[in-house]
Amino acid sequence: MNQETVLITGGTSGIGLATAQLLHKRGANVLVTGRNPETIRSARSVLPDEVAIVQADVASLDDTERVIGEVRDRFGSLTGLFLNAGINKAMPFETVDENTYDEVFATNAKGQFFVLQKALPLLADAASVVFTVGIAATRGLAGMSLGAGSKGALLTMLPSLAVELAPRGVRVNAVSPGAISTPIWTKSGMSAEQLTAVTESMAAAIPLRRLGEGPEVAAAVAFLLSDDASYITGENIVIGGGAGLRV
Repeated sequence: MNQETVLITGGTSGIGLATAQLLHKRGANVLVTGRNPETIRSARSVLPDEVAIVQADVASLDDTERVIGEVRDRFGSLTGLFLNAGINKAMPFETVDENTYDEVFATNAKGQFFVLQKALPLLADAASVVFTVGIAATRGLAGMSLGAGSKGALLTMLPSLAVELAPRGVRVNAVSPGAISTPIWTKSGMSAEQLTAVTESMAAAIPLRRLGEGPEVAAAVAFLLSDDASYITGENIVIGGGAGLRV
């Protein structure tokens, strides 16, 4: 991926971090964003110096403008955009309040929408855009209505965005990770006991009998960002070990 330049939102941990590492290894210029000072410090300790890290919250349009300015100053243009930032609030439907609803949708849907809009002038012809959606948007999972709805909003935008940007050769796709072993689970609000029970139950229901790993999703993202996927747009690739296939 020599000469490729990719912006990754939510790139300081989990799938975003794994993707940044893979793309850099393949020769891409990479800039990642994150809002948590702790994950930013951790990412700086594992990512090569060549990978730029910018503290920013995708829910803030001011932060988004600043990030796009940083990309413009450093690289001039983008060949790839991985819209991966997201928050997960696993909670029963009846306990969701307005503030939590607004927080999740501001990050997962509104934030990613406007990052793409603000980055559009920097996208090179034939650039590739990839959203992280998640398997909960198309498979039922108790306690995930809020996260599923916010990420599902991106999925419903996908065909229209793909058609609208196709005249420029810009491809727009999504990946939907299933149960992946990433730090987002520890931030879900579940207790340690609940987390163990949920992950064990999910692994038992997956045909491949295990949770996935961040680098496995990163490989799919790297494929969609590459010229190898030059005739793929408007698609959602599920990376879930066969979850949901059983009758």
